[in-house]
Amino acid sequence: MSKATVILDEQAVRRALTRIAHEIIERNKGIEDCVLVGIKTRGIYIANRLAERIEEIEGTKITVGEVDITLYRDDLSHKTENMEPLLKGTSVPVDINDKKVILVDDVLYTGRTVRAALDAIMDIGRPSQIQLAVLIDRGHRELPIRPDYIGKNVPTSKTEMIVAKLKEVDQLDEVTIEQKTSL
Repeated sequence: MSKATVILDEQAVRRALTRIAHEIIERNKGIEDCVLVGIKTRGIYIANRLAERIEEIEGTKITVGEVDITLYRDDLSHKTENMEPLLKGTSVPVDINDKKVILVDDVLYTGRTVRAALDAIMDIGRPSQIQLAVLIDRGHRELPIRPDYIGKNVPTSKTEMIVAKLKEVDQLDEVTIEQKTSL
């Protein structure tokens, strides 16, 4: 990889998540019947942070769950030819039937991860609505998927990578854009 350019620092990540939390509350006229579901791995940390901000604003807790999309990926046969997929577990602590589920992820790219998450959610129950919140939308969709809440739009080329780092995993909050190098 070549030099990374920071597009969101810690303060910008915090501001983006606070804005998304306000947008979720406004669009849904509060948080009644809403459930945040983070897509493993980094989406769950973002969902937890959104839940904290929503509680600060509304004074009410919002339920947070997590979904593992490993078995729903359309590239599973390509990635796991000689090994079993590593399952990280799905946990949604409430019945999602007739609820508004807000899927949360770090970076939206082709839409395939979100498609897999939609399949996983539909296997759990039948929500009244599914919304999508992402920290970064980098474009290049291969499927007709559009986020409802976006921290930052970052138009990229296919030769670039977006790297989202979160304190819970990487010990810092930062989003960078890097040029892919060919081998």
